Amino acid sequence: MKVNDRVSVKTDGGPRRIGRVLEVEVFSEGVMYLVALDDYPNGVWFFNEADSKDGTFIEPLDSGADAG
Repeated sequence: MKVNDRVSVKTDGGPRRIGRVLEVEVFSEGVMYLVALDDYPNGVWFFNEADSKDGTFIEPLDSGADAG
């Protein structure tokens, strides 16, 4: 995923939320994404672990991720 991509974000205890990637930072353990959400237009950082599906919080919107 890259800057300006629309994504689906998994959050604690609620439905997935739709946002837009503002920045991407790559680390050896995974990738951090700064994502603008309706409630947080300046962005919130989320980390996707490289080797764990359980650690994946951000997915491309067109991947079939459900927004509801």
